[in-house]
Amino acid sequence: MAVSTRNTPVDTARILIACSDSERAQLLAQFMAHGGHEIETCCDAQSVFRIVGRKRFDVVVLDIDLGDDVDIDLVSFVRHKAPQTQLILLFEMVQIDRALKGLRRGAFFYLPMASQPSDVALVVENALRRIRTESALSDFEQSVFEQMAGSGPGMRRVIELIVKVAPTDSTVLLLGESGTGKELLANAVHRLSPRRDKPFIAINCAALPENLLESEMFGHVKGSFTGAEADKRGFFEEADGGSIFLDEVGDMSPATQAKILRVLQNGEMRAVGSVTSKRVDVRVIAATNRDLAEDVRERRFREDLYFRLNVIQIRIPPLRERPDALPSLVGHFLDRFNARFGKDIHDIDEAAQVLLRNYRYPGNVRELENIIAHAVILCDGQTITPADLPDSIRQGVAPRLALPDHASGHTPTLQQMEEQLIRTTLQQVEGNQTEAAKRLGISRSTLWRKTKEYKIVSGADSQESQS
Repeated sequence: MAVSTRNTPVDTARILIACSDSERAQLLAQFMAHGGHEIETCCDAQSVFRIVGRKRFDVVVLDIDLGDDVDIDLVSFVRHKAPQTQLILLFEMVQIDRALKGLRRGAFFYLPMASQPSDVALVVENALRRIRTESALSDFEQSVFEQMAGSGPGMRRVIELIVKVAPTDSTVLLLGESGTGKELLANAVHRLSPRRDKPFIAINCAALPENLLESEMFGHVKGSFTGAEADKRGFFEEADGGSIFLDEVGDMSPATQAKILRVLQNGEMRAVGSVTSKRVDVRVIAATNRDLAEDVRERRFREDLYFRLNVIQIRIPPLRERPDALPSLVGHFLDRFNARFGKDIHDIDEAAQVLLRNYRYPGNVRELENIIAHAVILCDGQTITPADLPDSIRQGVAPRLALPDHASGHTPTLQQMEEQLIRTTLQQVEGNQTEAAKRLGISRSTLWRKTKEYKIVSGADSQESQS
């Protein structure tokens, strides 16, 4: 996992200007120093070798002529020596092909040597903005992958979309089943945006009755209804400059939908009982586990609001579609609940692992969290066994396994379920035991021992041994 190794805060960045024209280098340095950055300059390739090897820089502004006298590709050198550094190239117009080549090798941007210092400074600031985003992304990836992700392509695509859309002000619609982590991802959109220092407020639209929801969102004035004894600011006003997360947005009443549409259309809201409107600058991130397109067709949800919300749509895959996430998730929750409940549980036995891997998790990550909490509380030793798991887990595997004929009509034993799971997995991977062990979450030697115990010779033989 990427960890930042910069020695200076990005807001006061360390910048190296390496230019064969010393006067040009000094001019650029003086201009960029006004931003409070720490600037160094040099005018030859040997200095670049020495300085980049000794110090870490956030940005290097590099004259592509510098390496000619030593026949060294300085772009490749800097990218290899300081892969986290953003590299900006300065070139003469006749060197455009070399500049493009440098871009392909990982440079952030290129500029003509004759560019105004203000133009160079603007590109430097854009490079620093990328660093800030990547730094925040490192923290975000650590949080998300510990809590819900894994390394599969489904969640990787979700994260890529979040990183791209977060710096904008576009509304985002998160689609996914309950428990998939929509609020966590909405918070990530906010934290990776320029609004990160302003409030992030989450509202569960399904948890409040209509009259209370409207008051909570937009506030109310004194006397507007029974119990309104004083003016109250709503969530939209509290979140001014920041972000609002509307969870279960598909459950809003038509009247509330109309008021949300007004905020999205012209940035205005009106408190309950008020005759005047207020302008607010709020980014809206919405989420639902409903099929909003179907709700629009059935006239349960406003079409105009749907299109306002659905600028960027991100679909979060359910946990059952990303089994690669289970080991890291289980480990994360195990550590959390060990600390919370004062336990010292180190392992989960193989039978319990089989049960966890084959459960469908209709409640997704949230349900898995509760399952591990349950197991940690009940476990008396240092290893979780099937007896420590909820009944739903112990009973949840049987309907999904094609059990051998001799077990039909009876509750299967754990050994029978384990045997059948191994046979089925080996068939799926055509007898490749390395891949089968990976899918089962056990070592290659453990799988070999199990195949001997159950007399499973190969994926092909597995089929015969059951007949």
